[in-house]
Amino acid sequence: MGCRITIVDDVLNKSFYKLGLMVGKQPGYFIIIPILLSMVMITGYQRINYEMDPEYLFSPVSGQGKIERKIVEENFKVNYSHRFNVGRITRAGRFGRVIIVSKDNNTNMLRTEVWKELRQLDDLVQNMTVTLPNGETFSYKEECARWEGQCYTNDILNLDKIIGEVERGELNLTFPIMFNPVTWEAHAFPVFFGGAKVVDDVIESVPAVQLVWFVRTDNKIQMDRGAAWEDAFLDTVGIAEDTGRFKHISVSRFASRTLDHELEKNTRTVIPFFSSTFILMGIFSVLTCMMSDWVRSKPWLGLLGNMSAVMATAAAFGCAIYLGISFIGINLAAPFLMIGIGIDDTFVMLAAWRRASPKLPVPERMAIMLSEAAVSITITSVTDMLSFFIGIFSPFPSVQIFCMYSGLAVCFTFVWHITFFAGCVAVSGYREKQNRHTITFMKVLPESRARKEEKSWLYRAFCSGGIDKADPDNPIDNREHCIMAFFRTTMADFLNKGPVKALVIVIFLAYLAGAGYGVTNLQEGLERRKLSKVDSYSVEFFDREDQYYREFPYRIQVVISGEYNYSDPKVQDEVETLTQKLENTSYISNSLYTESWLRTFVDYVSRNNDYLNVTIDDEDEFLRNLKELWLFPANPFSLDVKFNEAGNRIIASRFLIQAVNISGTNHEKEMVRALRKVVAESPLNASVFHPYFVFFDQFELVRPTSLQNLCYGALMMMITSFIFIPNILCSLWVAFSIISIEIGVVGYMALWDINLDSISMINLIMCIGFSVDFTAHICYAYMASKAKTPNEKVSECLYSLGLPIVQGSFSTILGVVALLLADSYIFLVFFKMVFMVIFFGAMHGLFLLPVLLSLFGPGSCSKQQDDIKMTKLDYPNPYCLPHPQLVLKDQIYNGKNLNPNGIYKIYGDDKDLGIGTSGEDTSESSSNQSHRRQIVDEESNRKKYDDIGWKRSSYCQSSSQFQPSGELDLYGHDMDRTWQRQRYDENRRVFDNYRKPPGASRTRDEELMSPTRKTSDAGQRRDAPYRVMRAHSQHNIHRSRAPRRSNSHHNLEHLDYVAEMRFP
Repeated sequence: MGCRITIVDDVLNKSFYKLGLMVGKQPGYFIIIPILLSMVMITGYQRINYEMDPEYLFSPVSGQGKIERKIVEENFKVNYSHRFNVGRITRAGRFGRVIIVSKDNNTNMLRTEVWKELRQLDDLVQNMTVTLPNGETFSYKEECARWEGQCYTNDILNLDKIIGEVERGELNLTFPIMFNPVTWEAHAFPVFFGGAKVVDDVIESVPAVQLVWFVRTDNKIQMDRGAAWEDAFLDTVGIAEDTGRFKHISVSRFASRTLDHELEKNTRTVIPFFSSTFILMGIFSVLTCMMSDWVRSKPWLGLLGNMSAVMATAAAFGCAIYLGISFIGINLAAPFLMIGIGIDDTFVMLAAWRRASPKLPVPERMAIMLSEAAVSITITSVTDMLSFFIGIFSPFPSVQIFCMYSGLAVCFTFVWHITFFAGCVAVSGYREKQNRHTITFMKVLPESRARKEEKSWLYRAFCSGGIDKADPDNPIDNREHCIMAFFRTTMADFLNKGPVKALVIVIFLAYLAGAGYGVTNLQEGLERRKLSKVDSYSVEFFDREDQYYREFPYRIQVVISGEYNYSDPKVQDEVETLTQKLENTSYISNSLYTESWLRTFVDYVSRNNDYLNVTIDDEDEFLRNLKELWLFPANPFSLDVKFNEAGNRIIASRFLIQAVNISGTNHEKEMVRALRKVVAESPLNASVFHPYFVFFDQFELVRPTSLQNLCYGALMMMITSFIFIPNILCSLWVAFSIISIEIGVVGYMALWDINLDSISMINLIMCIGFSVDFTAHICYAYMASKAKTPNEKVSECLYSLGLPIVQGSFSTILGVVALLLADSYIFLVFFKMVFMVIFFGAMHGLFLLPVLLSLFGPGSCSKQQDDIKMTKLDYPNPYCLPHPQLVLKDQIYNGKNLNPNGIYKIYGDDKDLGIGTSGEDTSESSSNQSHRRQIVDEESNRKKYDDIGWKRSSYCQSSSQFQPSGELDLYGHDMDRTWQRQRYDENRRVFDNYRKPPGASRTRDEELMSPTRKTSDAGQRRDAPYRVMRAHSQHNIHRSRAPRRSNSHHNLEHLDYVAEMRFP
């Protein structure tokens, strides 16, 4: 096992032991106070602040896009009321946007009937009346964004004057720009036409048309009015589309508030599933906590475990709101996770409760329960909390907020379970102590007594339970659970076969290969459509946008900051070189789509210098002619040059370039990276910007941030597991498991249609903590096993942890299964990734790790030693050989030379290394099963001692040299019930002799067996088959030292008596 540092372990055990005593003595306070605290914390919901801005939530806090936007806005602030130009905006603002296609599947929208309905749609939007909460009304024309006093309009609709000629083929529309022969307006077709088919610069067909309306957003009042206008726009266009108002066109709509609405809708959608999840988890926990023993069965505690998690989560959320942390819709996934985590802790505590002796007083049994469960529930809670708190340092606010809420929820769940739920266990303990029925609370008989009194089978099946106080160790009231036995024998034997081990390794390699393939195909970035519900109107809009408007998607601004002499040919060359380098990238269209005030001004002067008679070689002349000839108010270029206060120096300038053929998040990421690289290499202080670049920054940061979080998380989990389970090899195997599970999750999430984005990053952070739960305990159980061979170690591990892993897996998955019904990408990702990490973790714990540990773990390469060693056996009761095996350590000498104090079983007490229930029926502890099995085995072993030939052995030797005359059966066989009862009663009377105080009257036989009898008659002692001596009572042991945790998952009760086996 190596060097062990048990300081943390000891401190936790002592602290929880004291807490258990307090809870057991006064459970009412520990129940009432958490309830009152929950009620107080819930009042924080009155101050809740919903945050639904997708730009804030899903873009990096200090992303490059936000820095670039700040530069642009400092120099070129957008004026929506007087100088609005759509290509030069820095924020989305308030707008309404539609993409229209033909209803009759005609790929050409250039038809008269279509253009008439487009006009009707435009009139509908411009003339709709918006009513504010204060009763004020307005229309689009009053709040529209304006250029030089004119509302922003969709000038493409003016083609209605010539659309008949176009339809008849009498007039061609030239791409990309054409002057209207009637109005002399310049129509930029790429802005409005989507997916146009162009042959020789002539438009042949247009499958989609886009229209946009912008309203003013220069101040807070205008922003609020714009929000009201957007809501009216979405409703009006939606009603028109749904009612079939248009016969020839199909309209999909979008507004700046659409994603806000979708996030809010996601929140509302998942709320109804809270009740169904609670009911489902309640049924699961009740069934899991039910037993055939109606006294020790604890269905109500299963429900109370769920209630504890719900109260803790509600209190944690209220506390976070009081701390001023904004609330987001994604937080609603946390309660589903907390219920799963809470029920796992419930199983652990109930398992520890059942391991404690039922003969102890309730406070002392509570103390043992909490001290035994201390490390298990603490390590899982700490690892989960640490994984969430690592996420707080993420650059994405959505990740930060979710991790703060979830981290607090884990913390509160832990506290509520060791107080509120512990108090409930104590109350149930008093009921159990009085042998009352778990449902009716009526006193009932144990099954053994019910059989003696010949109660009906209905009574025995539905009423009997508990243990007979007069005979608490009888096998009738103590039965082994079949599933635990299945893991110990059937499954362990199966895994220990060579071909099976090879198959497991092959499957693991295939698993890694599939994960590796998925990693290479991993897509990055959160697409906007995935923030919407599956049935949202916006999904159709995004689909049409991706289908028709990816050829010319983004109008990108290039800003040059700083004082430069633009009359200097060198500066002009540098600006032109930068412009050409950008245009020469594969992501930017040619110079035809570039708007550069400097390029056009210099070209204009050079071409017209004969009659202009101006010079631009001098800076003053350059600036004067620039202002007079080029930067007049009606020219949009006037928005692209900023002068100093004196007006004699240009301190910032801007030109526009056009992105071309950009499809998919990876392409967008590569475009932004390439453009930023070009401007970074320029000698000019330049930057590139588009409002969507703020979103695109997540594509650049999500991979390194996720990798960083995974590395830090794995390191923290390894350190934490070493602190709580101080074994170097165990920590290394835990790290291996975390890496393997995380690789699997990352790889297979790509194959399951999940991108690497801020949503999946949250889950990856969360998965770090979940991946420790199973693997750490399996590794430690194997390392701690005292079995000699790897196969026996595997058997012990699976016996101890097989059922808890299965139950813990089911409880966590059931906790999030309702998220499948939410029809939301956000919550669907939560389910998929939690399912994968739990499934992979369970497979690692149940199959992979046992195989790898048996092949490459400690003792896998060393041969067994045949040295004769003294056998030391520590018996849970005086009549049976221990489970799971004898560990023979040295020679046992004959007769009177035998040292009675040296006989004990190398079989440590149980330590709950798992996260699930015990093995009693559906939730009984492994040690109780072992204890009961030993009781059943005791008579068989006693008979072997007398009849088969163990008495005739002069000494016991280890390994193959230990050859008793008969078969050594460690697990026992069925035997005649009457004979078993007689022999059990006879041996019981021998031990009852111990309980007689000194001086009490005894029969001759009892006097011979008395531990206080003083005699030198060794022969008399040898005549007795057993020399029984008092070791320590349970009560004295528990009071003399704090309970400690041992190296095995099995927790044997402190012994009342130790038996000396006599070998003549």
